[in-house]
Formats: sequence, structure tokens, C-alpha cells
Amino acid sequence: MRDETVRLALPAAGEATERPISIAIVAMGGQGGGVLTDWIVQLAENHGWVAQSTSVPGVAQRTGATIYYIEAMPPLDGRKPILSLMPTPGDVDVVMAAEFMEAGRSILRGLVTPDRTTLIASNHRSFAIGEKIAPGNGIADGGAVTGAIGIAAKTEIIFDLNALAIEHGSVISAAMFGALASAGVLPFSRESYLDVIRAGEKGAKASLRTFEAAFDRVKIGSAGIVAPTQPKQADDIPSPVTPDPHLAGLVARLTQELPEPALAMARAGLRKVVDFQDVAYGAEYLDILKTLHATDRSSGGAARAYAFTQTAAKYLANAMAYDDVIRVADLKTRAGRRARIESELEMSPGQLLQTTEFMHPRMEEVMGMLPAGFGRWLGARPRLFGWLDRRVNKGRRVRTYSLPWFLALYVVGGLRGLRRRSLRHTVETAHRDGWLKAATDAVGTNYQLGVEILQCRRLVKGYSDTHSRGLSKFDKTLAAIKLVEQREDAADWARRLREAALKDATGRELDGVIQTIKSFA
Repeated sequence: MRDETVRLALPAAGEATERPISIAIVAMGGQGGGVLTDWIVQLAENHGWVAQSTSVPGVAQRTGATIYYIEAMPPLDGRKPILSLMPTPGDVDVVMAAEFMEAGRSILRGLVTPDRTTLIASNHRSFAIGEKIAPGNGIADGGAVTGAIGIAAKTEIIFDLNALAIEHGSVISAAMFGALASAGVLPFSRESYLDVIRAGEKGAKASLRTFEAAFDRVKIGSAGIVAPTQPKQADDIPSPVTPDPHLAGLVARLTQELPEPALAMARAGLRKVVDFQDVAYGAEYLDILKTLHATDRSSGGAARAYAFTQTAAKYLANAMAYDDVIRVADLKTRAGRRARIESELEMSPGQLLQTTEFMHPRMEEVMGMLPAGFGRWLGARPRLFGWLDRRVNKGRRVRTYSLPWFLALYVVGGLRGLRRRSLRHTVETAHRDGWLKAATDAVGTNYQLGVEILQCRRLVKGYSDTHSRGLSKFDKTLAAIKLVEQREDAADWARRLREAALKDATGRELDGVIQTIKSFA
């Protein structure tokens, strides 16, 4: 994420009043863009200016934000000005973006120019739908936006406005209003801004707190660059698990048995595995990781910063903490989930929360919860399985926090003690062991190929149909890697196969790479 940056070049009071001051605001639903627009219009009108605002709404959440446009100026010789309805590229004084990529879109539209535009933007991300549904890591690289801002804008005020607003119990529009006031691009006093907020009723106190915090943040950085907030390190991330002396022992053991480059990832992996099951399962994670590290060490891993062990620490934890019915039920009934939803909805005291979720379990998921022997017996009887599936495989709208459904989910989530004897766990363990064997067999003769095979675990994720599709791609990829494992460029082909599988949800691109391999293998 972009560093917090504040660079100010304050105009003299009353500057740029012989023509309209133009302000473009880009914000998504729920961020208060309309309220911010109304505040700015009211601010101008309170000083006798003529102000006009228009808006062009986006289609849906993250196919585009709503663009609000404001023009304002005082009457000249008693005549009211004619104001524009839409921003003109190269002719905007202030652009305010409530999300980092929206700042980038504003630059692409030509709204931000180095000779006149003050850019006020939050550097947090609200991920687009395309970023969320990508099979792999679909998050767009903000580097292009970071580089463009330093060139495109005359004045830039960039920091996490959203986090500041949440901290003070308000929404980002109040923080943007405070940043605008502190930037000094409008010839109005701080008290004038505050009067506009005070005139409101609902949420005025929280908005005032947020405004003051944002105003002060910009003033603090007026001499140069505000130091960025450092991201939390692995050791700083609070464990979701209740403190346990046995877990502390595992952490101490991890430090003794693994090399320094792998420690941060291994600690995070250990917490994830223990949270998924229990401390004993965490000990199994470390046992496997210790064995993999021994293979890494004997394969010359020290010269490669133990990349094999680092990669294994991450993807082994993901493989061991798979999504099943028990996990889904457990996560949906955690108090932390409800608290997070209430925070995101900015609920006030006394408001009630009720969620309705769509659940569509298949008989495969139910069978996976059964003891391994019984599950295999049932799977070998297709007529009985089909009869049961017709009764189970139906969409249901579940009111999570109603008493009957909450109790049902809570009971299912409490079945984790039976998980390691279930059919699903048996299948997952066998699949995991086969994957690790392929990686350890490869790393001794082709170190990078072993690492690439470990990274193929990225293809397996999710729940139900999503998990099945990912698993199918994973198996096809590993089978194709076997065809080229003796080649010197085997690691390159393994990477191409994995990237093809991640890019294309339909699998056509992966099939194309496999056909290419078969043509020369």
C-alpha cells in the first residue's frame, strides 16, 4: 500500500474566485459521498456563494463508483454564474477519492492535472468483484497508481482516511471533509466547516471527531511526508486461539527446529492449524514441516534461503486447514464474526442485527463428515446416495442468528473433535501426502521444481463446488508436471501450468498448455 503522503501548497485566501472552483468526488455506496457533497455546497452557500452539484451513479459495487461534481463561486457584479454539470478533464481544482484505485481512475479520466489539481485520497483498498473471484491472487497492483499520483497531481494528500474514520466512529466522508479544510483550497475558515457539520443531527458528534482528526493529520504533515503506518508483523498478529501452555511449547519448538527465514510464515501457519483443529494437530503440522526442512537442508536449501521450507510452511497450513462443513459452521457462529459485521454496518446501540445466508450443501459434504468406514460404505451405494442427495441438495435461506439455526450451526461447528476420524479428513490427508511426496521427490534433483510443486497448492481452495473445481485443476497440473519433470526447464513449465490454471476459471488455458506439453513429451 502507498505510504501516507501529505504535500501542501496553500493558496492565498480568495484565490481562484474569478472562475468557479471545481471539485470532483468519487465514492462508493455507504461512504457518504452524497453527504460530503451536501456539506461542501452548504459551506459555499453559507458564505454567499453560488454552488451547484450533480452526480453520476456507478452501476454496482465495484463496477464503478459514483462521481459527484461541484462547482462554486461568488456572484460577480450581482450576476449569478452559469455552472457546469460535469467535470472537464484538465479543469478540476480538487479531486477527492474515497478509495485508492478510484484515485487511479480519476487520473486516467484526466481529472487530475499537475498544474492545478489537489488530490485527496484514501490509500485503503475496497476490492473489486473481479479481484475477489479470481482463482488465484487477483488483487490489482497499486504500484501504477502510486507512481502516477506523484506525477499527475499538483498537491497530494494521501493516507488511510477510512481507518481514521472507523477509529472515531464515523464514515470516510467526515475525514475527507477535514482533509479538504486543512488543505486550504477553499477560502473558508475551519470554524465554517465545523458549523456545517454541527447543523446536522444524526452522527454529528462522531463526524466532528473525525473531521478534527483528519484536519490535524494533514497539518502534522504540512512540512513534508507523514511516516507510513508500519504493517503488523507475524508476531504482532493476535492469535485467534485461547492462550495455551502447550501452544507456547509448540512455538518454542518451532523456533528451535526451523531456520530464521521460515519462522514468520511457520508461526502464522501454526496458529491457523491450531485454530482449525487443536494443539495436537499443530504438533502434527510441525512434525511434517520438520521432515520437509530436513529434505530442504540436504538438498542445498541453505544457499536458497530455505525457499522450500518457507513455501511449505504456508501451503502445508492451507492444506491442513481445509474448508469443510464443520469449519464453515464454526466460523459463522463465532462472536468475532458478528462483531465484525456490526462494525462494517456501523450499527448504533439499540439496533438489531439479523443475517440471512444462502446455504446449499451437497450430500458429498454430509458424507464427508461421517466416519471414514461408514462414508465409504455409503459412497459405494449410488442408489442410496442419490436418494439422500435429492433430500439434502437444496438451497436454504438460513437466518444465522435466529435461535434454531444458530444452535444447529453451533452444534455442527462443535464436531471438530470427530473431524480427524471423518471420511473427508482421510481423503484430504491422502491427497496432502501425495502432493508432499511429489515435491520432496523433485527437490533433490531440481530444487526450484520442488518449490513450484508446493506452490501448486494455491489451486485448491474454497468449499463445495469451488473446492472440487480447484482440486480437478490441481490433479491435472501435477499429472502434466510428471511429463516434464526430467527436463531442465521443468520448473518453468510447472509455473506456466499453475499460472494458466489460476488465470482461467474454465480451464481452457490450462488444457492448452497441457496439449503443448504432450506434443513434445
